[in-house]
Amino acid sequence: MHAHLDMTPWQGRIDAGEGSGARRWHQWVQPLGHAPQPPGVALLGFACDEGVQRNQGRPGACEGPLALRRALANLAWHAPHALYDAGDVRCEDTDLEQAQQRFAADIRQLLDAGHLPLGLGGGHEIAFASYSGLADHLAEHAPEARIGILNFDAHFDLRHAERASSGTPFRQIAERCARQGQPFHYCCLGVSRPNNTAALFAEAERLEVRYLLDHQMHAGNQAQIEQTLERFLGEIDQLYLTLCLDVLPAAQAPGVSAPSAHGVELALVERLLRLVKASGKLRLADIAELNPRLDIDAHTARCAARLAACLLE
Repeated sequence: MHAHLDMTPWQGRIDAGEGSGARRWHQWVQPLGHAPQPPGVALLGFACDEGVQRNQGRPGACEGPLALRRALANLAWHAPHALYDAGDVRCEDTDLEQAQQRFAADIRQLLDAGHLPLGLGGGHEIAFASYSGLADHLAEHAPEARIGILNFDAHFDLRHAERASSGTPFRQIAERCARQGQPFHYCCLGVSRPNNTAALFAEAERLEVRYLLDHQMHAGNQAQIEQTLERFLGEIDQLYLTLCLDVLPAAQAPGVSAPSAHGVELALVERLLRLVKASGKLRLADIAELNPRLDIDAHTARCAARLAACLLE
């Protein structure tokens, strides 16, 4: 593993008088060791916002993994499976590409060991690294598997640019798929029409991206949303789920580089995550774009922690 591990964020309340049924995340999580450990959920941070800065966004997402661990620490733990912290991969000397390679290698190692990895971002440049790790793992263990990418996001992140950034990861994935002769299965839920250019919509159409706009993502349209999701899940074998916190309304998630004027309500996102989990196809997930410098009373970190708990417990 290439990650730096620090367990000090895992602190919180202890209800000793209520016995083992009162455990919280900070009491259950274990450091991931070098020796083999029983399969479980493994948290891996991507302490990086170089991609956000290259994309002309507001820096601070490099502090996201720490803030998310602190928000998770005091939540009640309800699951029987093991929970590990695998540490943080850090972007050093603005070398985003090298950091992505190290993160991808660690994701592959976690998958090889039978864990369900959850990436803690960090900017959405985490996505190319996450996908690369999963694809490398499956190339050896299930080469015929159809990989699907489900992105909750206000942005397609399909930009063409001279250098990789937080705005390019799914274009990079599409290009990797094309080079390797693999299909590009990409579904993006919560897209903001005012925040994606006509060129990006054209690129999404060219790549046959399945998507729903933010104003379509509401409780009154739940049947169409669930039908879209179920159809997508039916076309793939292994799922990579990535959740950009700027898909949430700014009132719920102010601590992101680009807060959403409209967004998709937390309750609906949570319901859809439960459907994803019930599919049995989830192999890898990450949460991106948490920027503690811009957060208000940890609102965004708390939303991210609740969504993580929904996925993992």
